[in-house]
Amino acid sequence: MMTIDILTVAPELLESPFQHSIMKRAQQKGLLTVRLFNLRDWAINKHGQVDDYQYGGGAGMVMMCEPLANAIEQLQKERKYDEIIYMTPDGTTFNQRTANRLSLKENILIICGHYKGIDQRIRDTYVTMEISIGDYVLSGGELAAAVVVDAIGRLIPGVLNDETSALTDSFQDDLLAPPVYTRPADFRGMKVPDILLQGDPKKVEDWRHEQAILRTQQRRPDLLGEE
Repeated sequence: MMTIDILTVAPELLESPFQHSIMKRAQQKGLLTVRLFNLRDWAINKHGQVDDYQYGGGAGMVMMCEPLANAIEQLQKERKYDEIIYMTPDGTTFNQRTANRLSLKENILIICGHYKGIDQRIRDTYVTMEISIGDYVLSGGELAAAVVVDAIGRLIPGVLNDETSALTDSFQDDLLAPPVYTRPADFRGMKVPDILLQGDPKKVEDWRHEQAILRTQQRRPDLLGEE
C-alpha cells in the first residue's frame, strides 16, 4: 500500500479530489492512503501564523522555517519517506516517467507552497524532489499536488479495473494515444475506421501504433526528437 501525506495551509482544497472516482476506489481497496495535514497545526503562535515578510524586502510573504520543520520532523517519526516533494513552479516538469517512478514508492510527503513559496532552508534540508506541473503560477501548490497524486495513484497495481489501461495511456511510450471510437459505427455519416470493425487484433494493434506515431508527429514532435 502507498501512503501520500500532504502538508498544506488549505486542506479543504484537497478534500474533494480524493473522494471521487479512481482515487476514491484506490483508497477503498486499501491500495492508497492520502492524508492531509494542516500546516497551521504547527503555527508559531495562537494566531495560526506560518508565514512572514521576506528578508531583503519585496512583495509577498514567505512560509517560515519553524512550522515546516516541526511538521516534517513530527511526520517523519511516524514513517520514513521515500521522497519529500515540494510543489513549485521552478521544479522539474512533471511527466509520465516521473509518475511511473513515484508509483513504485511506499511513502511520499508533498509540501504545498503558498504566497512567495517556502524558506529556502527547508528546501535545502528536507526536500528530496521539486516538481512543477507546468510553466505557470498557481495560487498555491494544492491543485498541483492533486494532479500528481492522481497521476501516481492510478498506476498502482490493482487500482484500475483493466491493468492494460494505464499502459496504453498517452506518454507511456513517449507517444500520444491514438484516436478511439465507440458505438454507433456510423454517426451522422462519420464512420469508424473499417480496420477496427474487422476483429483482427494484430491489425488493430498495428493501426493504433501507426496512428499514435502520426498524432505525436503532428502534435508533439518534441517527444520524437523532431523539433
